[in-house]
Amino acid sequence: MNFSYSTTDKTEKLKDTRRCSEQWETIDWKIATKEVNRLQVRIAKATVKNDINKVKRLQYLLTHSFYAKALAVKKVTSNKGKNTSGVDKQLWSTSSAKMKATLSLTDRQYKAKPLRRVYIEKKDKKKKRPLGIPTMYDRAIQTLYAFALEPIAEVKGDKVSFGFRKGRSAKDACEQIFCVLARKCSPQWILEGDIKGCFDNINHEWLLENIPMDKRIMKQFLKSGFIYKSVLFPTETGSPQGGSISSLYANMTLDGLEKLIQEHYHRNSKGKIENHYRAKTQKQEDLIRRLNSILIGWTNYHKHVVASRTFSYVNNTLYLLLEQWAKHRHPQKNKWWRLNKYWHSKNGKPWVFMTDKNYLINLRTIDIRRHPKLQISRNPFIDEKYFIKRRLRLQTVAARNG
Repeated sequence: MNFSYSTTDKTEKLKDTRRCSEQWETIDWKIATKEVNRLQVRIAKATVKNDINKVKRLQYLLTHSFYAKALAVKKVTSNKGKNTSGVDKQLWSTSSAKMKATLSLTDRQYKAKPLRRVYIEKKDKKKKRPLGIPTMYDRAIQTLYAFALEPIAEVKGDKVSFGFRKGRSAKDACEQIFCVLARKCSPQWILEGDIKGCFDNINHEWLLENIPMDKRIMKQFLKSGFIYKSVLFPTETGSPQGGSISSLYANMTLDGLEKLIQEHYHRNSKGKIENHYRAKTQKQEDLIRRLNSILIGWTNYHKHVVASRTFSYVNNTLYLLLEQWAKHRHPQKNKWWRLNKYWHSKNGKPWVFMTDKNYLINLRTIDIRRHPKLQISRNPFIDEKYFIKRRLRLQTVAARNG
């Protein structure tokens, strides 16, 4: 509505804005979360019983619930993308705007706007990844329907799957890998696979036939098209990586892959350290800073599993590489001259690669703090008490470890 031509009194509009702000700020989010979770639990239980009609009724109740709509708006306005707009350039940055958005969310005559296409750099920086950014309204609608779809995805999902799953993390994946590989009879070879353009190539017809949600709404999500350089392009395949519901679509598409691999191959995954940085010509201080930034991040990620032997191996390998680095810089000097120039004593510990300003961390000093094993058969909606107790335990462990 164009307010410059509105006959509504300005005082009335101001009152309406204040009223909406007050309504948003007085929402009890604990009650809202509890009510939405209650419906999600019922959906999960109905899915276990394969009561399809009941699942549909409960999904309808959830997607038309005021609390679910409010939580959907809250989620899209509090994540990292809250300041990134779609093609309409609208952001919900005020309490009044969030409340009005909540009240306006509806599936009646819903038509998704095209995505705003941007390209972001991949890790190798050789190619760029396409990212489709929906409008705030479309993100909220997607989040709302994701609330109703997630319980089904959790019930039907592969047991040993950890990406984009409620109550699961990369640490749980590492712990599962350790349990599988720690035995003497464990496999010695690991196959790492990568699905090329996973999100971009998901088949729309398969999704429409197999994903249990409102087909008309799903078509709007999938067929919205995207705008790039002011030109509208159709979307024939795939689900946008910037979409709130895309991760659910991807997981549900890949469900069953675990069973297929188990029937034919041994499966597991493995992390690795890549050669991130070549620094033969760098100063020692700069080299230490760059190496520490990589090592601290890598050890923080892997210190929750049995990694002492690996840390020691990497520490020894680093020493040998740094010896080569020093030799490259001073090829005419002998080994002891190079060692005395770059390695010194610190706090009574000899042979520390250091300068007057910084020093290279010793991976042998990293404490191993085991991550509690997740019971992979547990469902976050049906076994809510287990996940609450586990979350509290993880918080206690984190606080104890600083």
